[in-house]
Amino acid sequence: MTTNAVETVGLTRRFGALTAVNDLRLSVPAGSIFGLLGRNGAGKTVTIKMLTTLLPPSSGHATVAGFDIVAQATQVRRRIGYVPQMLSADGGLTGYENLLVSARLYNVNGRDRRRRIAEGLALMELEESADTLVRHYSGGMIRRLEIAQGLLHRPAVLFLDEPTVGLDPVARHAVWEHLRRVQKTFGTTLFLTTHYMDEAETLCDHAAILHRGQLAVVGSPAELMRRVGPDATFDDVFAHFTSSSAEIDERGYREAQRARRTARRLG
Repeated sequence: MTTNAVETVGLTRRFGALTAVNDLRLSVPAGSIFGLLGRNGAGKTVTIKMLTTLLPPSSGHATVAGFDIVAQATQVRRRIGYVPQMLSADGGLTGYENLLVSARLYNVNGRDRRRRIAEGLALMELEESADTLVRHYSGGMIRRLEIAQGLLHRPAVLFLDEPTVGLDPVARHAVWEHLRRVQKTFGTTLFLTTHYMDEAETLCDHAAILHRGQLAVVGSPAELMRRVGPDATFDDVFAHFTSSSAEIDERGYREAQRARRTARRLG
């Protein structure tokens, strides 16, 4: 039987009259790479805040690594890592010092601390830069360091918010390879958000698309592309399931393409 690292049932969050996330039902298999996609304001950030115990749900429930996000929030926090979109590494410290601070914050004991820092530097190919101030790192190196920080306590689930935003294509592909290595080495479940459809298609075993706070579709990238049309790209999938016409009916691949072309023409 497949164990799910993340389960949500009817997960809902309201802010007054606004329903940011509505009746979300997800199952994320342990050890998989899962992408949560959607336009700005679709509910991705609110969902991650609930799953990482930063924001209580208005109704429904969810478990992460087998623990309830409300009733067992402390247990959840011990078993997750989080790499935010905003810069979290300290540019005034070296790579090693950043990892040392994180290890202490995660209560990694002294016997394991040095070994895990060394493993993190090796895994992210930062050994030669360990004693360099992070302000001198490239964007890709900083992101790899932040991923290493989030892995020091060996989380069951690592949440990543836009892990390659702002990086050039070479650095993005390097981060992808390192994330695959994390999954293979530790069996970590990776739960990420991204606006890059090539990233979702390449990395994710499964992806869910949110539209106006509701789940529009979930499945593997290949399944979703087949569903939209024989020659569909993942960009077509995203356009189809985040357009108003896709909510109203299932007019298919050509309609989604037409909507995307119109949106581009209008800017």
